[in-house]
Parts: sequence; structure tokens; C-alpha cells
Amino acid sequence: MADTLEIIDLRAGVEGKEILKGINLKLNTKEIHALMGPNGSGKSTLANVLLGHPAYTVTSGEVFLNGEDMLKLETTERARKGMFLAFQYPVEIPGVTVGKFLRRAVEIVKGRSEPTDVFEFLKSLEETVKFLEIDEKFINRYLNEGFSGGEKKRMEIAQMLMMKPRFAVLDETDSGLDIDALKIVSRGVNRLRSDNFGALIITHYQRILNYIEPDHVHIMYKGKIVTSSNKDLVVSLEEKGYDWIREKYGTEEDKYAEATAGY
Repeated sequence: MADTLEIIDLRAGVEGKEILKGINLKLNTKEIHALMGPNGSGKSTLANVLLGHPAYTVTSGEVFLNGEDMLKLETTERARKGMFLAFQYPVEIPGVTVGKFLRRAVEIVKGRSEPTDVFEFLKSLEETVKFLEIDEKFINRYLNEGFSGGEKKRMEIAQMLMMKPRFAVLDETDSGLDIDALKIVSRGVNRLRSDNFGALIITHYQRILNYIEPDHVHIMYKGKIVTSSNKDLVVSLEEKGYDWIREKYGTEEDKYAEATAGY
């Protein structure tokens, strides 16, 4: 039986400004959903709200994982329930090595009271970094400190592979990647693809979806999901851009503001 993550009429914002204006979305494990849309649509806000970023305030709506209200839980508890976020801009954590960070993260997410077996953990971690073509020396480096953009993104996927979440939200993981790094990141996501895993891939571009084929594609605009379809929708976006989304779903006020921008 599939696990289900359901978002119901979710409204949220930051510093009194409403950004999410009634998001409705249902994801099941075994499914890959792509979320696309112009800059400023609220895609990253949705990702951060789902994992409980403290800067954002939920004003109404619900988020359920298998019927349990996630909005009542702290970020750590949401992770324990099987949620994961790959950041658009992964942060550096000086003084904490990749190995120590991941070992403790895996222990917390799995709810273990006793430390994991060191040799078992290292074997799994070494296999994971090898799979993602990350130099094993990175295991003893401070997390993301001095890493290139591509290395940071691959490290996010390494964390996901080690934690094995039910649902992963990938917030523009493809941004800043060259084609080789993009293929490696995609391979990592596809490795988890199964009856026990689902993902929401937030992206602007088709290219990552050439390697991770989505089951469903959603377009977000002005804080709402305005249309959903299958992977053919991605092709339409590549051909026509987002102008037709603005034309079809934008208000007259939006269209006037865009037409007079810069004057």
C-alpha cells in the first residue's frame, strides 16, 4: 500500500506577506511529481513550509502524511516520519565532518537510541559516495565547506540516499549543474525510485526531467498550482515558455505591471 503526502488548501507567507495562496497537491510513493513555474511563484516557499522552516508562517491549510498532521511536528519529527528536503542553496557547516553529520543524522531519523555500527555505516557511506562519484576524502571534510556548487548538490543526494526517506522534496537541485553532475544527481534519485519512495522535483527546466521521468507535472503561478498534466506539459513549456501561463492565469493587474516594468 502506498504512502500518501497530501497538501490541502495550504496558505503561508513570510513577514506578513502571503506567498502560498491555497496549494492542493497529493503525492503517493512510487510517483515522481515535477513542480515548475516562473520565478517568484512560491515553489521554494512550499518546499520550506513542508519541512517546517521557522521563517515561514502557515496561516491555514493542512499537510498530512498517511493521515498524520505534519504541521504540528517539528522539522526533526517530520524527517523521522520520512520527509526530506534537498536545499536549493546548501549551507556550509564548519567544524562538522560529512561522516559525523551523516552518521548522527541517520541515527536521529531512524530513531535509534544506540549509535549505529561504525563499520556498517562507513561501508554504506563509502558505497554511496562512490556511486555518486564523490571522492572518499570528502567524508572527512567539513560539510559543504569549500565545496563547489555541484559537489554540494551531490552531497544533498548522498544524504537522501543514506536517510532513505518516503518523500523527498528537491528544491532546484539541478541549478548550477553541468551535464555530467546532472546525470549523477539524477542517477541518485532514480536509485531510490520504488514503491516506498516518492519525490517532488522543483525545477525551472526540462533537462533534469529528461533523466528523471515525472509521472505528474504541475505549474505554479502567483502562489497557486494553476494546471497539472503528464510529462507532455514539460514539452509545452520548453516550446512556449511561461508567457502563456501569465496570459491565461494572470490578472489584468499582473499583465499591466509586467507590460510597464521598467518605465
